[in-house]
Amino acid sequence: MTDFRGFPADTSKFLKALKANNNRDWFHAHKARYETAVKDPAAAFVEAMTFRLQAETGDVHSAKTFRINRDIRFSKDKTPYNSHLHIMFRREGGRGSLFFGLQTDGLVLGGGMMRFDKAQLAVYRDAVDGPHGDKLDRILTELIKDGGRLNEPPLKRVPKPFEPDHPRGALLRRKGCSIWQDMPDQSSVHDPDFADLCIAQFSKFTALGKWFDRHIPPASG
Repeated sequence: MTDFRGFPADTSKFLKALKANNNRDWFHAHKARYETAVKDPAAAFVEAMTFRLQAETGDVHSAKTFRINRDIRFSKDKTPYNSHLHIMFRREGGRGSLFFGLQTDGLVLGGGMMRFDKAQLAVYRDAVDGPHGDKLDRILTELIKDGGRLNEPPLKRVPKPFEPDHPRGALLRRKGCSIWQDMPDQSSVHDPDFADLCIAQFSKFTALGKWFDRHIPPASG
C-alpha cells in the first residue's frame, strides 16, 4: 500500500491556477505540474483509501477518479478542464457510493446514490411510501443534525400516484439520494492524517448505505 501522507500543498494551488487559466495552452505547459500536484497524489489517495475501507468494513472497494477533461459537447461552457478533483468509492456488491470532492473553494465528502435508474426509482419510491421510508427519513435527519446537507429535490411536485401531501414528499421528489458534508477546513487535505479524517466521515454514511443495500436492486443493464 502507498504511504499516503496528505495531498501536497501545490494540489490546491494548481486547481486554483487552472480555474484562472482554463485553456489548453496553459494546461499543456503545466502538465508535469498537474501530474505531480494532482494526478499522482490522487492515485496514492485512492490506493490508501480503498485499502483502509476494506480494512474497516471487510469488503472490497473500488474507486473512480473523474477525468480532468470536461465533456463540452453539449455544454454552453466550453472551458476544457475541471478545476476540481472528484473521486467516487464503491463497495463491491453495494448500492451506495462514497464521494470525495476537492474544489477550489472547499472540500466536500458525501454518501448515497447520485441517480437511480428507472427500475431502481420505482422500487425506491415504493420503499419510501411504505414503512421503510420512515427509517430512511430518520437516517437522513440524523445526518443533517450532524451537519449534513441535502440538495433540493429536482421535482417540484410529488409524483403520482402518491398523495401531494405525503409525509415523505420531499424524498419522493428525488431521483437520487445523496447527502453531503461540507468540511470546514479545506487545508486538512494536506495533513498527514487526512485519510483518517475521510474514513471517520465516511463511516457516518454506513447506515445510509445499508438502507440502499436492503431496499434498492442492482442497476439494470
